[in-house]
Amino acid sequence: MHPALKETAHRPWPVPPGRWTWRQSWCDLLFAHWPVPAAALRPLVPEALTIQTFDGSSWVGVVPFRMEGVMRRPWPDLPWISAFPELNVRLYVEKDGKPGVWFLSLDAANPVAVWAARTFFHLPYYWARMDIRPTDDGIAYASTRRRDDVRFEAHYRPSSTPYAATPGTLEHFLTERYCLYAQTKRGRLLRTEVHHAPWPLQRAEADIAQNEVLAPWGLQADGDPLLHFARRLDVIVWPPEAVEETTR
Repeated sequence: MHPALKETAHRPWPVPPGRWTWRQSWCDLLFAHWPVPAAALRPLVPEALTIQTFDGSSWVGVVPFRMEGVMRRPWPDLPWISAFPELNVRLYVEKDGKPGVWFLSLDAANPVAVWAARTFFHLPYYWARMDIRPTDDGIAYASTRRRDDVRFEAHYRPSSTPYAATPGTLEHFLTERYCLYAQTKRGRLLRTEVHHAPWPLQRAEADIAQNEVLAPWGLQADGDPLLHFARRLDVIVWPPEAVEETTR
């Protein structure tokens, strides 16, 4: 049994039937969130998805981290293939009572991972030059997209002991999500189920030197972000399933 399955009672719906197919671990992760009007996000998301709000605001998240143990079941980790930095830009959506994540972009340092995620999960991955390394008091992170030089650079660190988010709070709304949505080139909306233990969140501090990843979508990071850190989370992933035919 995968370690992630040792805890399931916290899920908002039961663990999916059938066999999970991929495993991965998310490490040294920063959640940086900004409130954004839902109207600004509506053109960026398929009409079949509801854009969620919390206390009247929608949110956009910028999430730098590194991947470990990325591999299809039951194969072992492979050098270079199974570990690499990643940087996500994400929104919060819902379909048929299942809140999930809609990705505007995902940058990764591994071109094989970019190809696989685009091919099998229909996610908007981009190949980037990326570096993540520990420092005396945190994590130094830098990313430059190879195609158009979109850049992100930050130094971040945890500032509390780990804790689980309380249901009903904003941090729970932003982090405890157990599916993602994507759309094929032909307009088919897909849902991919995931599972993991509750996030071991820590409060965080960050010095964000460059943040260009929102600009391609006409979004701005106004004000100080809401910050959280997580050292590691083990995750399992099921195959994507069609939700409905739609157009973007």
